[in-house]
Amino acid sequence: MNAFDVLGDPVRRRILELLADGEQTSGAITDAIQVEFALSQAAASQHLRVLREHGFASVRAEGARRFYAVEAGPLSEVDAWLDRFRRFWDQRLDALETELARGRRITRNTVNDEPGRPTEAA
Repeated sequence: MNAFDVLGDPVRRRILELLADGEQTSGAITDAIQVEFALSQAAASQHLRVLREHGFASVRAEGARRFYAVEAGPLSEVDAWLDRFRRFWDQRLDALETELARGRRITRNTVNDEPGRPTEAA
């Protein structure tokens, strides 16, 4: 199973989102997944196992509890693959930044042009 097969499942993506906030117990992850996806504890555990077996998550035992954390390695591989396409959205983000700056200038000029308000010296 390649990285995109692992990430193609919405449950596994959601688990990684939960883990992005920091280490979580298997119980906390399972509870969230059961509520959001109406899955059994066994099904949620299966998704955790897939993430662990493919290197996306690690687990450590502390007594009877299991703590899961994100592993960056496979995500770095996905990022490297996406890098070829980044130029497509970088151009759009640059254009958005320009439009936001233009909107701030217009707002600032409109506020300064209100009657009774002092204007800024040019």
